[in-house]
Amino acid sequence: MKLRAAGYISAVMLLALLTLTAEAVQKSSLPVKDESLRRGESSATLDPAQFRDTKVKDAYKVAREIPWVLDGIYCYCQCEESPAFRHKSLLSCYVDNHAAV
Repeated sequence: MKLRAAGYISAVMLLALLTLTAEAVQKSSLPVKDESLRRGESSATLDPAQFRDTKVKDAYKVAREIPWVLDGIYCYCQCEESPAFRHKSLLSCYVDNHAAV
């Protein structure tokens, strides 16, 4: 009887450990939202559905999902320095169609 109870308790503990481990793995795969590096882009990104090209659509989806990451990255196409664009960060390229061109 004691052996059966010990086995039951062990099984419950193992199940609890596996559940906690699965939750930790799921949480660790999510991007961490760190707003500290943002460069100030506050406009919303364009709707990805308006683009036909799959790669462009996917890029706009990512920009919509993790804007705080893209807003912390300098855009190397020099649209920040251009008087025509005056972008604040890489995220700015996704608030208009600049990233699709």
